[in-house]
Amino acid sequence: MATNGPLHVIIAGGGIGGLALANGLHRAGVSVSVHERESQRTDRLQGFRIHINPNGSNALAELLSPPLYATFTACAGHGGNGFGFVTEQLTELLQIDPDEGEATASGHYGISRITLRQLLLADLDGVVHYGSMLERYERLPDGRILAHFSDGTTEIGDVLVGADGGTSRVRAQFLPHAKRIDTGIVTIAGKYGLTPQSRAELDARLLRNPLSVIPPSGCGMFLAPHEFDIPEGAEQIVGNQAGIPAGLLLDNTQPYVFWAFAAKRERYGADLESLSPVALHDMAVRMTTGWAPELRTLITESDPETATLLPIKTSVPIRAWETTNVTLLGDAIHSMTPFAGIGANTALRDALGLCRAITAAEQRERGLIEALHAYEADMIDYGFSAVSASLNAANQSVSDSRFARGAGKLALRTINAIPVMKRLMVADLGA
Repeated sequence: MATNGPLHVIIAGGGIGGLALANGLHRAGVSVSVHERESQRTDRLQGFRIHINPNGSNALAELLSPPLYATFTACAGHGGNGFGFVTEQLTELLQIDPDEGEATASGHYGISRITLRQLLLADLDGVVHYGSMLERYERLPDGRILAHFSDGTTEIGDVLVGADGGTSRVRAQFLPHAKRIDTGIVTIAGKYGLTPQSRAELDARLLRNPLSVIPPSGCGMFLAPHEFDIPEGAEQIVGNQAGIPAGLLLDNTQPYVFWAFAAKRERYGADLESLSPVALHDMAVRMTTGWAPELRTLITESDPETATLLPIKTSVPIRAWETTNVTLLGDAIHSMTPFAGIGANTALRDALGLCRAITAAEQRERGLIEALHAYEADMIDYGFSAVSASLNAANQSVSDSRFARGAGKLALRTINAIPVMKRLMVADLGA
């Protein structure tokens, strides 16, 4: 394998993990290119809040330039670092406040996915190629990788990284036995825009911090307020840019409350994929009939055009494979449900580990395959553990067992009533 000279890394996919890796390699002086399937940087935006935990924020702190990381922390939501569990009647089961443990606030950030993507792209001019989806790759006689792209171009690299999401073409060719399956769970998500008038109409408890809503059985809901300031000087990076469609869904300049209702597909009794955003919103309104009026206001008064269908899929864990100079990160290998809130953070952890491995090989501190093997061994372990944890959380959130749901509520009430147990839970959340 020809690795005597400087390395060149090809990253297929411009999601959070791939762009974070590109930032780290670019800063370390490693030649890197990112090939993104969409035709322009505004096409692939997702309009909802994302939670960055210490794994994610520590990775971003190392991979981004200091000014860009400072912009990230300044653009993240402020306040709301606690967390709560309530019933569908808004009865408190457990409330964790920031002052009950510094760990709950340290390293935790809420940020718009749109804003995070814009930040990750800010230092990558000339590195990211749009409308350039990887179609296939081949191995050259000298061991390097020749990548073929949808725009008709090709590129030769020493390392190919599949960061091309749950439908990864790199994974399909490299590990064709690695599968991704439908969990049967479907989520409808939406946004309640916060203006002075709408804020006054919303129950203050819904603005305090993220909440997990636990009905008697069969469904669940997560909601999170997202209030933030765009710091002076950052408007050109993270403000609404030309090419972004009008409307609250893709607006990352207005504060809002994000909500997501989840249930098994059959519970909806409709062909959800055929429904318009307005019809999806109507479905969420219908599915929450009988819930507390305060929660109903959040859902019914949300902008119907922000309603988005999110079918929940998960990868199937596989055994370790023989390491080559083709590797994977994020959803391309360990796609997981969003219910534990760890998917993007795991991808960022991947990006940090892979950046360190490739940089060590570039600097001749380790052999390339040795370094990539160490990354993969670690990633497979924590990555598929995260897949399992998120799938368990998803199944629990839509469980039909009233007994199990009742036992869970009793456990939460017990923790809420015993300070020592609550402090232990706070410590676990901050780990």
